[in-house]
Amino acid sequence: MSERLEDIAAAMVREGQGILAADESSGTIKKRFDQINLESTADNRRDYREMLFRAEAMQDAISGVILFDETLRQSAKDGTPLAELIRAAGAVPGIKVDAGAKPLVGTKGEKITEGLDGLRERLAEYHKLGARFAKWRAVIDIPAGPSHNAIHANAHALARYAALCQEAGIVPIVEPEVIMDGADCTHDIKTCEMVTTWILKEVYQELYFAGVALEGTILKPNMIVPGQHGPKASREEVAERTVKVLKDCVPTAVPGIAFLSGGQSDEEATAHLSIMNAMGSLPWALTFSYGRALQQAALKAWGGKPENVAAAQAAFNHRARMNGLAATGRWSADLEKAA
Repeated sequence: MSERLEDIAAAMVREGQGILAADESSGTIKKRFDQINLESTADNRRDYREMLFRAEAMQDAISGVILFDETLRQSAKDGTPLAELIRAAGAVPGIKVDAGAKPLVGTKGEKITEGLDGLRERLAEYHKLGARFAKWRAVIDIPAGPSHNAIHANAHALARYAALCQEAGIVPIVEPEVIMDGADCTHDIKTCEMVTTWILKEVYQELYFAGVALEGTILKPNMIVPGQHGPKASREEVAERTVKVLKDCVPTAVPGIAFLSGGQSDEEATAHLSIMNAMGSLPWALTFSYGRALQQAALKAWGGKPENVAAAQAAFNHRARMNGLAATGRWSADLEKAA
């Protein structure tokens, strides 16, 4: 594979494929394993992720995989580095590099993502370990704000991170997420549209100031959806408002946009993506970068038992391929049921 940033970015959003987010922190993967009464040990985490990386859909529906630090350093049971399994399937290995969202001083509960200290050195090591893209998530909380302080601080951090990635030969995924799930998320879809527009405009201004080459980046935004406990919106309205915001805010130099699922149900995340792609005439590739929405069915089918690996891989294959269809605008509820 070419080492040019623009070529790596293009490979990450190639037609009909998307990105598997398998970068759950130790705390998050423990919560997932608690659902199936499985202890979160290093071996169990390795076995779970190896199972996904050996699934057939890795070859035809997954273009990249975001890894946690531990996973990038792990090897499969046969001794093959997990990053090698990903490359062998034709996908690009990536790495989560932020240190999580922490309380932002001077705000009423808003957060700033940390992890810039020592990032240059960590990126150099991750490149040697095989990572060719990275991810940094900024959390924008509507109920707690948003304030200009939080919007600007997170946009500035994303830009500094992105510039360091490109210096290291790594494509940055820029992820400003406006949160939609949570007990206090009662906002309507118009509020999400307004706040998402604000953060995206701020992010692209800061990326410009930082000298980041947009051709070697991927955007990972939320869709324009109401809060979990807010007024409902139709799938068509979600798709239309999302595309409108992207056209208003995202430069055409960006090769692709890989949505996060952000608390949507598996099928909702797929349906919204498909409707957007069916609208056509878009200047960038629109695809997925889902974690739970790709893994939940597989996790339940697996249950931590070796005899369930085939069933779990079948569940993962199904979800990945449904989203692959959505990335070309060809998904339908009938196909979902028929598969």
